[in-house]
Amino acid sequence: MKILAIDTSGKVASVAVTEGEKLLWEKSVYTKLTHSQVILPMVKQALEETGLTYTDLDCAAIAKGPGSYTGLRIGVAAVKGMCFGCESLKSAGVSTLLSLAYNCIDFEGRIISVMRARPKIVYAGEFECKNGVVTRISADRVCPEEEVFSEEFSEKTMLVGDCATEIKAKYFADNENVQLASYVNRLQRASSLCLAVEAQPEIMVSADRLEVSYLQATKAEKDKAHRDK
Repeated sequence: MKILAIDTSGKVASVAVTEGEKLLWEKSVYTKLTHSQVILPMVKQALEETGLTYTDLDCAAIAKGPGSYTGLRIGVAAVKGMCFGCESLKSAGVSTLLSLAYNCIDFEGRIISVMRARPKIVYAGEFECKNGVVTRISADRVCPEEEVFSEEFSEKTMLVGDCATEIKAKYFADNENVQLASYVNRLQRASSLCLAVEAQPEIMVSADRLEVSYLQATKAEKDKAHRDK
């Protein structure tokens, strides 16, 4: 299966193309959230350098959240545009936290994907990786960081995500059971979206069913709820 994947959920814009387990192309750029300026040129470059067109692809995958509200909307809109322009192309939305866990697919043990939502609040998801298979332990959630990290971690655990370094230093500085993902794997990588889709092809849907997963209300939703009171 040929997959084009896009991740615009954080400060890194990432695009990848895979065929089965083979990585054909990947590029990640630290954009500071200016995804609208870089993501489509990156997609164009990916297709040109792999010699593929949209009709050659089976799936366009996107990190559906949690993450930057604006970044998520840009990415989902880009994937929907590709799919609406190519009827044979399916879409797939992958949890950003699940995708981060796939960054650590060679690790054996518990993986906690953690991203900063706002001060002292995190997006978190827990997974288990064994023999290259990633299994979800808990649902994605947004919560105070103490809810996830106040316990003593006695089992082998990998931290991955944009605030993993901060969490390690704050809660587990002397705990050798808790490790940090390597620098290159600590932030979003589009190729990990491809791995997730290959593992769960049933998540592929028509583009009109593709949805963003914010995990918390956007400002517009909060304002509307306040007006409706």
